[in-house]
Amino acid sequence: MPGIKVDSDDVFENALKRFRKQVERAGVVSECRRREAYEKPSIASKRKEAAARKRLMKRLSRIRRREARYF
Repeated sequence: MPGIKVDSDDVFENALKRFRKQVERAGVVSECRRREAYEKPSIASKRKEAAARKRLMKRLSRIRRREARYF
Protein backbone atom coordinates (compact mmCIF):
# COMPACT_ATOMS: atom_id res chain seq x y z
CA MET A 1 0.00 0.00 0.00
CA PRO A 2 1.56 3.29 -1.06
CA GLY A 3 2.03 5.94 1.57
CA ILE A 4 4.25 8.92 2.19
CA LYS A 5 5.30 10.93 5.22
CA VAL A 6 4.72 14.64 4.94
CA ASP A 7 6.92 17.00 6.93
CA SER A 8 5.55 20.25 8.31
CA ASP A 9 7.69 22.29 5.91
CA ASP A 10 6.81 20.12 2.89
CA VAL A 11 4.75 21.65 0.08
CA PHE A 12 1.44 19.88 -0.60
CA GLU A 13 1.97 19.71 -4.37
CA ASN A 14 5.33 17.96 -3.93
CA ALA A 15 3.83 15.47 -1.49
CA LEU A 16 0.95 14.77 -3.88
CA LYS A 17 3.40 14.26 -6.74
CA ARG A 18 5.41 11.73 -4.68
CA PHE A 19 2.23 9.91 -3.68
CA ARG A 20 1.01 9.68 -7.28
CA LYS A 21 4.37 8.24 -8.35
CA GLN A 22 4.18 5.59 -5.63
CA VAL A 23 0.61 4.69 -6.62
CA GLU A 24 1.63 4.39 -10.26
CA ARG A 25 4.63 2.19 -9.45
CA ALA A 26 2.51 -0.06 -7.24
CA GLY A 27 -0.02 -0.52 -10.05
CA VAL A 28 -3.00 0.44 -7.92
CA VAL A 29 -4.85 2.36 -10.64
CA SER A 30 -4.41 -0.31 -13.30
CA GLU A 31 -5.52 -3.00 -10.86
CA CYS A 32 -8.58 -0.94 -9.96
CA ARG A 33 -9.52 -0.50 -13.61
CA ARG A 34 -9.02 -4.20 -14.24
CA ARG A 35 -11.42 -5.08 -11.41
CA GLU A 36 -14.13 -2.56 -12.32
CA ALA A 37 -16.19 -5.22 -14.08
CA TYR A 38 -16.29 -8.98 -13.70
CA GLU A 39 -14.21 -10.88 -16.22
CA LYS A 40 -15.15 -14.45 -16.97
CA PRO A 41 -12.35 -16.98 -16.41
CA SER A 42 -12.40 -18.02 -20.07
CA ILE A 43 -11.94 -14.42 -21.21
CA ALA A 44 -9.20 -13.88 -18.63
CA SER A 45 -7.28 -16.91 -19.89
CA LYS A 46 -7.67 -15.77 -23.51
CA ARG A 47 -6.36 -12.32 -22.56
CA LYS A 48 -3.38 -13.87 -20.78
CA GLU A 49 -2.63 -16.13 -23.76
CA ALA A 50 -2.77 -13.16 -26.13
CA ALA A 51 -0.39 -11.21 -23.90
CA ALA A 52 2.01 -14.17 -23.79
CA ARG A 53 1.85 -14.50 -27.58
CA LYS A 54 2.57 -10.79 -27.96
CA ARG A 55 5.57 -11.03 -25.61
CA LEU A 56 6.90 -14.02 -27.56
CA MET A 57 6.56 -12.26 -30.92
CA LYS A 58 8.27 -9.17 -29.51
CA ARG A 59 11.15 -11.28 -28.18
CA LEU A 60 11.51 -13.11 -31.51
CA SER A 61 11.58 -9.87 -33.48
CA ARG A 62 14.33 -8.53 -31.22
CA ILE A 63 16.38 -11.70 -31.73
CA ARG A 64 15.87 -11.56 -35.50
CA ARG A 65 16.97 -7.92 -35.62
CA ARG A 66 20.13 -8.76 -33.67
CA GLU A 67 20.92 -11.70 -35.96
CA ALA A 68 20.31 -9.60 -39.07
CA ARG A 69 23.11 -7.25 -38.03
CA TYR A 70 25.68 -10.03 -38.25
CA PHE A 71 24.91 -10.95 -41.87
